[in-house]
Amino acid sequence: MIAKVIVDVNSKRVDKLFDYYIPEHLKSDIVPGQRVVVPFGPRKIQGYVITVTDNAEYDKLKPVIAIQDFIPELTPELIDLSEWMSYSHVSKRIAVLDAMLPNAVKGKYKKIFRLIDDERMPQELKQYFKDATLTLERAQQLEIVSLLKPYIECGDVVEDIEVSQKYKKKTFVGVKLNHSNVDDIISQLKSETQIRAIELINDAGELTLIELKEEGISNAVVNNLVQKRFLEKINIETTRDPYAHKVFFEDKEKALHDEQQSAYNAVMATINKNQSETFLLHGITGSGKTEVYLQLIKEVLDKGQDAIVLVPEIALTPQMVDRFKSRFGDEVAVLHSGLSNGERYDEWRKIKMGEARVSVGARSSIFAPFKNIGIIIIDEEHETTYKQEDYPRYHAREIAEWRAKYHHCPLVLGSATPSLESYARAEKGVYTKLEMLTRANKSAMPEMIVSNMRDELMQGNRSMFSGVLHDKIQEKIDKGEQVVLFLNRRGHAQFMLCRDCGHVPMCPNCDISLTYHKYTDELKCHYCGHKEPPVNICPSCESEHIREMGVGTQKVEEIIYQTFQNAKVIRMDNDTTRKKGAHERLLEQFKNGEANILLGTQMIAKGLDFPNITLVGVLNADTMLNLPDFRASEKTFQLITQVAGRAGRSEKTGEVVIQTYNPEHYAIQHAVNYDYKAFFKEEMEYRRLGKYPPYFYMIYLNMQHHNLKTVLTESKHIHDILVQHLSPKAYVLGPAPSPIARINNQHRFQILIKFKSEPELLKALNYLDDRYHELFVKDKFSLHIDINPYMMM
Repeated sequence: MIAKVIVDVNSKRVDKLFDYYIPEHLKSDIVPGQRVVVPFGPRKIQGYVITVTDNAEYDKLKPVIAIQDFIPELTPELIDLSEWMSYSHVSKRIAVLDAMLPNAVKGKYKKIFRLIDDERMPQELKQYFKDATLTLERAQQLEIVSLLKPYIECGDVVEDIEVSQKYKKKTFVGVKLNHSNVDDIISQLKSETQIRAIELINDAGELTLIELKEEGISNAVVNNLVQKRFLEKINIETTRDPYAHKVFFEDKEKALHDEQQSAYNAVMATINKNQSETFLLHGITGSGKTEVYLQLIKEVLDKGQDAIVLVPEIALTPQMVDRFKSRFGDEVAVLHSGLSNGERYDEWRKIKMGEARVSVGARSSIFAPFKNIGIIIIDEEHETTYKQEDYPRYHAREIAEWRAKYHHCPLVLGSATPSLESYARAEKGVYTKLEMLTRANKSAMPEMIVSNMRDELMQGNRSMFSGVLHDKIQEKIDKGEQVVLFLNRRGHAQFMLCRDCGHVPMCPNCDISLTYHKYTDELKCHYCGHKEPPVNICPSCESEHIREMGVGTQKVEEIIYQTFQNAKVIRMDNDTTRKKGAHERLLEQFKNGEANILLGTQMIAKGLDFPNITLVGVLNADTMLNLPDFRASEKTFQLITQVAGRAGRSEKTGEVVIQTYNPEHYAIQHAVNYDYKAFFKEEMEYRRLGKYPPYFYMIYLNMQHHNLKTVLTESKHIHDILVQHLSPKAYVLGPAPSPIARINNQHRFQILIKFKSEPELLKALNYLDDRYHELFVKDKFSLHIDINPYMMM
């Protein structure tokens, strides 16, 4: 029997199936989807079994060495999906397979020395070999690598690679009964505590020492029973439950209002027919989309099927988790980046073993290994974070569509501000459109107020806050209510500027200015991570007139404390939420009233449902509007609408103040009027004129090299190859320098392809990917191909 294996080597050249013969003792154990250890050249590496067959394409095959998991990590569906993704997204298949699994599952490689013959080796060296092996790391620590060299040369010691798992099971010391006759044990004991310990362990089967201590049974009592051979010490495996400390109160179903019921009925019709259909649920903020999701999932679970729910990372707040855990309890597995590798693996394993039937998670949880999916839900479907920007690049919505078709189940895309692509598909009938345009609690949408910052300047107000926003913040503080302030820029100042000569400190590795962070007193590059201390004297003209320009969240926090009486601020950005659990802790503090102002970046735009928030302030609505991005207007409209939805979600009325220098802009005007359809109509006209999605598909190619001449020459060559393969109806724009022309000392050029239908395009892109992988190996020239790009900086 032959195992066809994808090996764990990050190279396009070997990204194909390799045949290995299955030894007799493994024939009954190896199945597709397992990870195995195989020889590859002089090394031992991990691989994935894709299929098992009786026929080999080559003679003299090497054997599979070992199986790493008897229950396959990959389902047959995920194996098929990896093949489709690899070709359609121009990605190495090994990279796709790795992306499907949690980090803890991936192979860990360790170089070791294996002792073959110890007759000539002195005892002082021999003592370091445990079970005839010694790791290179340990040999280097002992400074004996040079002493081993003669034994390696004569063959007494061989170099090898050991393949192991990153994941380690978490265990506790516990005990179990050593005899099956409990009455016999108890008859020999006089101590009431010892008898109670035996009874507890007999009832439970096994207990950890920690659990026994909680019952008042000390370690001394346990050790005494072990010595008498009534108990046996064992290691008890436990799962890491990130929510074990939380109490979830039962959440009962709520009666659906007419629009909710209509949406529910439409989706249920496809669930009952086992039909694949994509629904776009356009529901305003607070319309009760989550309740519809919950009731649909209940029906799916009652049918014996499973559910996947995707939520943007920043919206995976404790409140969102509470909603699902309170309704479905331990049947929910939660997957997001805030968990440790071990916690994430244990949650993923619950899905794999059938212990969890609902997955709630961020983008990568679309690969949850369910075998019988009954519904897939993508909440806030417009969110750009559903696009994986790192290799392998994919959009979770595309993967969800593929899986929904495979399982013959509905896909529900929910949003108050759908992406233009999704709404256009719904208008054309590709998706089924469902609408929920009233709030579930019948409360009115918050009143929107636009502050024209040009007028504020003319009136002499140069502060961060317009007159109306300043007065309303102080009013809310005085009334004991809460305020959310949004600014999509972290740090203290956007950049430093010499007011005499105009010098701006730039990153030495990138064509971008450095951002000042006051709390660490550093200038930082947010692209390559370069840091340097700020200077008081201009290095260009030696002037002392250096000023901080622009503001970030750190600076705004400082200004708030200087401006408002009794202000208590919680700041949420990447700098304050880096530590595990920080995001949850800060929101809990705000919920408990420990602060009256929540200041943050994009992460506060979603998932907040606090009844005491009555004012939202958008400090600068123009931040995203002025980016060189054809989606800038769409993102601005979405962000204003989403942030505004945080206010007035209870009986208290809400207000929103939007500060802008462009109050006439259609994105801001339509957001103020909560008019998505008017925005869609106007934005679509600009997209049509510019030949942008959804009228045209787009592919973005980014070329990078440390030598400017090399990247320009190769970029022109790539352009010529594309033109040869594409029809005259396609547009190949470039090559041109990227908006940020240098990052980490790599010069960057880009090519943009716009097209409607090009049958030969994927073939050409895969050819380019193969060709330039070889050039990367030789000369470090890199080509990045992004299908339907979201970031083109």
